[in-house]
Amino acid sequence: MLQNNAMLAQLKQQIRSTTPRVEGVIKATDKGFGFLETDEGDSYFVPPPAMKQVLHGDRVAAVLHEEGEKKSVEPDTLIEQGLDRFIARVQKRDGRLAVVADHPSIKNIFKARIKRSLDENTIDDGDWVVARLVRHPMKTDDRGFFTQIDELVAKADNPAVPWRVTLARHALEQECPDAGDDWPLRDESLEREDLTAEPFFTIDGEKTRDMDDALRIVTRSDGGWDLSVAIADPTAYIEEGHAADLEARTRAFTVYLPGQNVTMLPEQLADDLCSLWADQERPVLACTLTVHADGSLGDYRFFAATAMSHARLAYDRVSDWLEGQGDWAPTDSIGEQLKALRDLTEARSAWRAEHALVFKDRPDFVFDLDSAGNVLEIRTEERRIANRMIEESMIVANACCADLLAAHVGHGIFNVHRAFEEDKADAAQEFLASQSIEVEREALTQLPRYKELKRELEGRDDAWLDARLRRFQGFTSMSARPGPHFGLGLPAYATWTSPIRKYGDMVNHRLIKRVLKGEQAPAEASLELTEQLTERRRLNRMAERDVKDWLYVRYLTPAAESQETFDAEIIQINRGGMRVRLTANGATAFVPAPMMHSERNKVAIDDKEGRIQIESEERYKLGDSVRVALVEAREETRSLVARPAS
Repeated sequence: MLQNNAMLAQLKQQIRSTTPRVEGVIKATDKGFGFLETDEGDSYFVPPPAMKQVLHGDRVAAVLHEEGEKKSVEPDTLIEQGLDRFIARVQKRDGRLAVVADHPSIKNIFKARIKRSLDENTIDDGDWVVARLVRHPMKTDDRGFFTQIDELVAKADNPAVPWRVTLARHALEQECPDAGDDWPLRDESLEREDLTAEPFFTIDGEKTRDMDDALRIVTRSDGGWDLSVAIADPTAYIEEGHAADLEARTRAFTVYLPGQNVTMLPEQLADDLCSLWADQERPVLACTLTVHADGSLGDYRFFAATAMSHARLAYDRVSDWLEGQGDWAPTDSIGEQLKALRDLTEARSAWRAEHALVFKDRPDFVFDLDSAGNVLEIRTEERRIANRMIEESMIVANACCADLLAAHVGHGIFNVHRAFEEDKADAAQEFLASQSIEVEREALTQLPRYKELKRELEGRDDAWLDARLRRFQGFTSMSARPGPHFGLGLPAYATWTSPIRKYGDMVNHRLIKRVLKGEQAPAEASLELTEQLTERRRLNRMAERDVKDWLYVRYLTPAAESQETFDAEIIQINRGGMRVRLTANGATAFVPAPMMHSERNKVAIDDKEGRIQIESEERYKLGDSVRVALVEAREETRSLVARPAS
């Protein structure tokens, strides 16, 4: 009766309105207590009894208790549930069903039930499942958490667990799409030029099957080059609105994972009919463009064609040949083109370094796996001349696409990257001033001034400064309208060179074809589509990272057992320690503060500045090269733990 008493409810409301309160997100620890972190950066202690009512990631309002200088909070209102759909492992004990979330900060054992469409007899102890939190003690009268198992992801002994669990975690498709096997050419009204006699060639990885691009290059009498870029044309087979098109729109990208690709298009299209295999005629969308001797871009022309690759080349073999190594050699006609493409690449790179921006080369780390998914080796692949030749060819072709769409359509799918968003530009300007770098705000928000600033900063060769500045920088997003790409230093950038693996490129293909036919362009892509493309790209990258982390742990377990040492670079500093990237293989490991000194209070970490002092002397900072010893490989959290080697 008291619970329904209006006077009591009014009294409770009065108490709530006069009690100091805070709002924030719960951060759990493995000690049973936790912290509430506010949006303003304040942190409050949450005692163990109160933590039993909340989970890591919950956004809550809490009552603030103060006893002298000690402050703690007691959550009393759930604002947003931090855990909803999640990956878990099954626990079966004495006929009772429970799940444990596959999350480093959530150790709860949740009672569970099975979704009606599933057979409980098919799910065993240790299996991986998708579960959903259906009861939360701060939302219901029930005092405990309760979950429902919605999907079986993988049996405990399935060797494909790292791939299946990761794809399920990010709600990505597990298999390539299946959309039939009848694929006639559908855009026969588009006039195609015959390029089959032209000696186009492809350069890809040895194992690549979905080959998007073929090249043909001719040296001009004025010292420049005419480069023809022929791109696979899946929209010649797939009409807009077709089932395969709708599926590609949902998937947005091909997912590339070590040892497994999940294609955006049906494999028959991605790896066969559309792929530019040598000696096979293929419908293509092409662009012939002029690059002047100084690397600047001249005129260009887009057109539809039928082309045939005359040679399938591999990156390493081409690089070796151009560098005078190895036994492989191309035919004379292809060899002359490769030399010309190398010269174009050097000229174009020099032009971009002066007039746009050039990324620093970083190596790729390639996982060699056996049939069971075990890592045999992790190879370092440097970005050699052949890789750069293809990269520069695609950049210049995509710059032409952006120009065409901006001039003739006004919209498309553009890659837009602003180095500093408006809400972070002031903070970035203040940070640079603290480093005695006085810049106008326009240098952070306007492309011409930013290019000057970027070259000045690169001239300093200060790894700490680069790492700190990244905290203020934005990410690349998809936009229906043209916008600058600060990372490349270009006024606009729209990709069309990977339509087998990117849905946005298929959209741009269809727009280019409308321009060629003289047709009116459709309405611009919706915000929903551009946001979906941006989000799916983020999820794909997270999935690739997560599978690699899992494989790294398995591969480096023997190294952790023997405490093997590695060269590394400090890439992140937080309150608990520092994260490093191993130079030899690209794995990341965490170095906890207690590993840096036996007395924790002698380690002072400034996570905002990215610096660590030990016994009042600066010992580490972001960007530093260090040597570390691996001490633990934890497969349950897919994490590596290290300590300083000296």
